[in-house]
Amino acid sequence: MTRLKLTAIGTSTGVVIPKEMLARMNVGKGDALYAVEAPDGTYRLTPYDPGFARKMEKADDIMRRYRNALRTLAQ
Repeated sequence: MTRLKLTAIGTSTGVVIPKEMLARMNVGKGDALYAVEAPDGTYRLTPYDPGFARKMEKADDIMRRYRNALRTLAQ
């Protein structure tokens, strides 16, 4: 477990994430992180957008169902 300290950034509050944690999440300066609320009320910090992941699952389903039509359109 890593302890993170809240700090003042202008009129907002921020947190500094150690470079080791950023490296393990494969993110860097300018990248986006998402705070996802879990059912138990806790939060999970992730570089992956859950909304985008759901959209990609839907796209995969559509591409699987309409594979032949998409192949024909691509020709």
